[in-house]
Amino acid sequence: MSLPLLRLYPAGFRRAFGDEIAEAYREATEGAGPLTRLREAGDIVAHALRLRLGVGSAQRGGRLFAAAAPFALAATGGYAAFLLASTLNLAYVTGLPDLEAPLGYAMNGFSALTLIGAVLALGGRFAVGARTAFAGVVGSTVCFVIAVLPGVLDMPLAHLAYLTPPLAIAALPLLCPPDLRPPGRIRTTTGLVALLLWAPLFVVLLGLLDAGGFGMIVLWRFAVTVTAALVLAGRPALSGIRTPGRFALAAAPFLVLGYFAGVVGEDTALPCLVLLAATGLAVRRWRRRHSDTAGQV
Repeated sequence: MSLPLLRLYPAGFRRAFGDEIAEAYREATEGAGPLTRLREAGDIVAHALRLRLGVGSAQRGGRLFAAAAPFALAATGGYAAFLLASTLNLAYVTGLPDLEAPLGYAMNGFSALTLIGAVLALGGRFAVGARTAFAGVVGSTVCFVIAVLPGVLDMPLAHLAYLTPPLAIAALPLLCPPDLRPPGRIRTTTGLVALLLWAPLFVVLLGLLDAGGFGMIVLWRFAVTVTAALVLAGRPALSGIRTPGRFALAAAPFLVLGYFAGVVGEDTALPCLVLLAATGLAVRRWRRRHSDTAGQV
């Protein structure tokens, strides 16, 4: 392996494990093509960066991001499903798309890509799914910037910063160490394909169900999509929430994207925070009681 890649590691780690890493890279790429070499080099770069950032599997930051990753994916996927269902609902009711074609179709396509990536990651293919979801969010952000391009230069910096929270949430699962990734919920390829087919059908059904415009449809639609994503994340994700810090980082994406969806606002922010705080305390007390009971047994 070339010396520049090794230099990405912290000096102490490089001295201790540099030769071992170089030998592993040599064995993995011996006789391999350029794509394999590129993938192995990318894995080394990602590992070195995680160590530099303090988010390795043996570090507290790595365990924190690993616990929050499924919830960030659930929030990202739920929000993408919400956007798609809302667009479909608007098109059905008014006969007009949410944005002018072809840019509107591109944004909807990237939202669909985000949803597929989140479902794929939570269903059992974490790495490729998380990257796909992030690519979808990046694509949607680029489309939005193009849509408002004539006024971008005149926008205050704070307005441009408004675009970063969904990107940061989608990027959070990428920081999860590989050996701490959540276990796959669906073991078979057939089951995963069925889930990927079910997800868009669920969005279509959700978009058409409230086409009459009755009730708190925005809140209802966002709650349903997020709940479905949380159900997919399942008990393994909940089992990783062991500290208040992990709970806060896991809950933050839902509050942030709820704000973007128009569900969380000035009137609802405080009740949401109170509800989350009460839930966090309840989870903590339940875990403490459960650990005490296990200790007595």
